[in-house]
Amino acid sequence: MSAVLDASAKPAACAVVRHSISRRLSWMVAVQTFIGLALLCALLWAFTSSQFERKHAEQWEVKASISKEIVRNTMHLGEAEVIAKMTFYAMRRSDTYVVLLRADGSELYRDGTPSFDIHSDRVLTNRFEIETPATVAGGRIRGTMVLNCGEDRRMLAGIALALLATALAGGLGVGLLVFRTVKRGLAPMMDLAAQTRAIDAQRLGQRLKLAEPVEELQPAVDQFNALMGRLERAYVQLESFNADVAHELRTPLAALIGHTELALSRERSRSELEETLSSNLEELQRLSALVNDMLFLAQADRGAAARRGEPLSLATLARQVIEFHEAALEDAALEVHIDGDAAVAVDEPLVKRALSNLIGNATRYAQPGTPLAVRIVQPAPGAPVRLEVENTGPAIAPEALPRIFDRFFRVDTVRCTAEGAHHGLGLAIVAAIARMHRGEPLASSGDGLTRVGFSLAAA
Repeated sequence: MSAVLDASAKPAACAVVRHSISRRLSWMVAVQTFIGLALLCALLWAFTSSQFERKHAEQWEVKASISKEIVRNTMHLGEAEVIAKMTFYAMRRSDTYVVLLRADGSELYRDGTPSFDIHSDRVLTNRFEIETPATVAGGRIRGTMVLNCGEDRRMLAGIALALLATALAGGLGVGLLVFRTVKRGLAPMMDLAAQTRAIDAQRLGQRLKLAEPVEELQPAVDQFNALMGRLERAYVQLESFNADVAHELRTPLAALIGHTELALSRERSRSELEETLSSNLEELQRLSALVNDMLFLAQADRGAAARRGEPLSLATLARQVIEFHEAALEDAALEVHIDGDAAVAVDEPLVKRALSNLIGNATRYAQPGTPLAVRIVQPAPGAPVRLEVENTGPAIAPEALPRIFDRFFRVDTVRCTAEGAHHGLGLAIVAAIARMHRGEPLASSGDGLTRVGFSLAAA
């Protein structure tokens, strides 16, 4: 039952909601445009409506003024004259309807049959009073005017519909225009995606390029191409590393197999077997050292950091390492001196190992009888410390100098000695120890002097 539930729930869990940037932007801009146009149209409609109201007020004021003037000026001539005057002027205003009542409520004057429904909700009704001569009973006339607004309101409704249609059409039009523009603007990104899909392990040298420079995309393209360059170099280095590891392992393994087969080919004396086992042990120790060095480099590549302790004198550490190499230095007729000192919190075993590799490397390639120097330089308190080993001997070619810290890298004039080939991880370990101390490897060669070392950042 649980298996069935898991199977049914898997598609929902794995479902990925995707959206289109062009469609989302188009809808957002369309909605925003519609809202903006709608607000603008609402303001325009409000202004138009206020103009109609002002027109109605003016019409009412004019009609009321005319009625008041007629009553005041003709009332002393009699009601018949008032009715005649009102009838004459009322014919000019077909959208109004006026009723005049005496003070006792009786009707003095009424317009003819109106052309509109005076009880409709599309009319405006206003009342006014007219002061009359004292000879008139009651002393005043009450007037009621009805103004027909139906046509104006129908016009306002039509204007409202037209403005709403304009806002909708404007929003949709702008949305479609933005959709096409964004699609066209995203075309270089789609082209870059197609170029990216074409890159695989067989085409790591391929780089992204834009048909025409795009200011916003060019930095991303440059960064991606730089990343591909680093990836290509790492891939090539990995392939070379695998080939070098196979080569380094093949030689001692072949020797072990050969010695063992030879020992088993016929009966051997105890001394002969001991000699074979001793030779095999040397090869196994070389294999063990190679594997340990490779494991150390792998840990450094994974970001292992140095374990710093209390500040130590680097000159003291250098003297301890020199004592360890004393026999080899005497055989090579080399004299070593230490120049400078600095107290730095470091991982003591790692720094000793790096110094040992540097001194061993310098011992192998220094000319006999020449001085060997361990230089310790700290430009200022708290600044990174430079620790270098200087020897006199064959110069390293400028094109090979940046690569001497690569794993298994060899240069014939530098890496091959009378003692035989080394596996080529010593300086790579020096560079790894420098990185673990937030430093970097250092190398220079010229005028018969070669300096190889590393820097150590303060803790």
